[in-house]
Amino acid sequence: MNITFDTNPQGSEEWLRVRRGRITGSRFRDARDRTAKGAMSAKATMYAMDVARERFGGSPAPVFVNSAMRTGTEQEPIARMQYESETGNMVIEAGFAYTDDGRFGASVDGLVGSDGIIEVKTVVSSDTLFTAVVERNFSAYIDQIHGGLWLLNRQYCDLILWAPDLPIGALTVVRIDRDEAAIKKLADDLLTFDAIVE
Repeated sequence: MNITFDTNPQGSEEWLRVRRGRITGSRFRDARDRTAKGAMSAKATMYAMDVARERFGGSPAPVFVNSAMRTGTEQEPIARMQYESETGNMVIEAGFAYTDDGRFGASVDGLVGSDGIIEVKTVVSSDTLFTAVVERNFSAYIDQIHGGLWLLNRQYCDLILWAPDLPIGALTVVRIDRDEAAIKKLADDLLTFDAIVE
């Protein structure tokens, strides 16, 4: 699988153009969403239709940016610098990584050495704080993380949970190692979803 990196600013017209028609990392979880009986959920079906429309030449579905997303974009560079300061790991910004076949892509938040990636999540809601930081439930992010490791053939992801309003413990770093079985299942599910899009 050949990977190309696009470094246009997130949200720019060029960035949207490169993502068009691709199943993207932030939506891998939606692509795998199923009902209790195992059928595609309404969310997965709508996402498949959106991607298919884009591949056929249609306009990308509108991206609505809420205040939490805006805060996350603003806080990401600060979280990255704090991560570098606390761990000694230097991060290289990656941009949007995509497959040359037009099927998949992911905006990883940075590359660490030759084996790692980072994924930054700014924790703005108390629900997210207690679910991810206190209970250590990362299920909301795991498909995106495994997808980034799959596409870039990396060995680990440092999940950075950044709570900028907390003076103590604002940064939590969780190392998530490559899980071949989980990544194979993810890849199989995404290839099945891609066939439905086609």
